[in-house]
Amino acid sequence: MTQTPTAHTPAQGQARAQFTVPAQHPMVTVLGSGDSLLRVIEKAFPAADIHVRGNEISAVGEPGEVALVQRLFDEMMLVLRTGQPMTEDAVERSIAMLRASEDGEGPAETPAEVLTQNILSSRGRTIRPKTLNQKRYVDAIDKHTIVFGIGPAGTGKTYLAMAKAVQALQSKQVNRIILTRPAVEAGERLGFLPGTLYEKIDPYLRPLYDALHDMLDPDSIPRLMAAGTIEVAPLAYMRGRTLNDAFIILDEAQNTSPEQMKMFLTRLGFDSKIVITGDVTQVDLPNGTKSGLRQVQDILEGLDDVHFSRLSSHDVVRHKLVGRIVDAYEKYDSTHGTENGTHKGGRGRSGHKGK
Repeated sequence: MTQTPTAHTPAQGQARAQFTVPAQHPMVTVLGSGDSLLRVIEKAFPAADIHVRGNEISAVGEPGEVALVQRLFDEMMLVLRTGQPMTEDAVERSIAMLRASEDGEGPAETPAEVLTQNILSSRGRTIRPKTLNQKRYVDAIDKHTIVFGIGPAGTGKTYLAMAKAVQALQSKQVNRIILTRPAVEAGERLGFLPGTLYEKIDPYLRPLYDALHDMLDPDSIPRLMAAGTIEVAPLAYMRGRTLNDAFIILDEAQNTSPEQMKMFLTRLGFDSKIVITGDVTQVDLPNGTKSGLRQVQDILEGLDDVHFSRLSSHDVVRHKLVGRIVDAYEKYDSTHGTENGTHKGGRGRSGHKGK
């Protein structure tokens, strides 16, 4: 950061932009504690020289970069006006969205529209999409009866779907939530495991319980489950049922067989919505068993009221390193193909992946 008492003038071929931070917003909300946000911006725009004087921010440099800096500060102020703080992660994601728009991949949505869309407020925190693809996924759930959320671990596909389910229940759009997963590690035959039904299914459905605890008062969950308002069960328990007035989520759908996928999709009843999530690169099925999630894309793509939302490593909202790990594995898989008994893109059956 450059603190200067004098305005700096652009050289020939350069542009200059100036931005005034309204008095009601402390500069620390814009620049970050210890100028942390400003450092992120300066690193992202090396062709722009950014100066700060009082509540005035100016940028001089390559015209395209200066224009993006101006747009970024405009978007940041729109977010700050909602009372939501800007973080380093939010600034980085905003810059990525603005650059995508500049490159002609232009979304209709602005960074502020993405970052300020509230899905659910619960227990002192608000659940929002953090990337453009996440926003489009959430919007698709509103618009379509069946939505597939396909992408790597950490992209929020299950968590956001569950937030939408809780929102639909609270607004009385549905009467119940049904959460299910194929318990592939137990071969969907749970009888040999000790304990009650809930104790048996717990290892496979625990991530769904954990997300529920983030979104609802934990004391209310046993009551809602006892009343049948929330049901968490292995996929095998869906057979033979018609699910009306429900928000139904099938998680880890890459571990369904084609027959299971068809069975599940045909459970759809009146006034219901289905969201199916999975990662086609992490299939735990025995070698030779085809993934129902891979096949269904060829069968249902383009069908009216069915939508496929595809998320990528750019939508990973865990530690930044997770996105880079996902990219590294994809690069490895693309160059090595089938190896060590694991089909391309798979992991064999040695590990269990949570969300």
